[in-house]
Amino acid sequence: MIPPARPAQPTLVLDTNVVLDLLLFADPATPALRAALDAGQLRWVTTAVMREELRRVLAYPHIAARMDFHQRPADALLADYDAQVELMGVAPKAPYTCKDADDQKFIDLAYQLGSAGAATLLLSKDKAVLKLKKRLAAHGVIVSTQLGYAANTLVSA
Repeated sequence: MIPPARPAQPTLVLDTNVVLDLLLFADPATPALRAALDAGQLRWVTTAVMREELRRVLAYPHIAARMDFHQRPADALLADYDAQVELMGVAPKAPYTCKDADDQKFIDLAYQLGSAGAATLLLSKDKAVLKLKKRLAAHGVIVSTQLGYAANTLVSA
């Protein structure tokens, strides 16, 4: 008897602010997300464009000051990021346009993955991204600001 196929790992797309919450600020909302990532229950995907945005943001004076406070240099944070993510090619433009052009790359990747059948979670605090929640849900993408709840929901699905 052939055992049933194990469901594919849910796929995770994180906007830059959520990445900072997870890797720098130790936001109290991130422990469930961290636990799911550490347990290999989520597949965190990114693109070179998303990584470049993170690198740029880490140089902002107010972010650099926080990194200094936490004694966390940008290259160490980027190395941590690189060790946890799966790099994908830049996704084609989704049929939905985000009012914040800087966030379109997250919409595009989540849409591409969700439309291909991957259980996909897009975590963002950006209101422009959240406005596309219902449209993206029709393509298999859960859009949420609730880091722990969303991670637990997708892992247990």
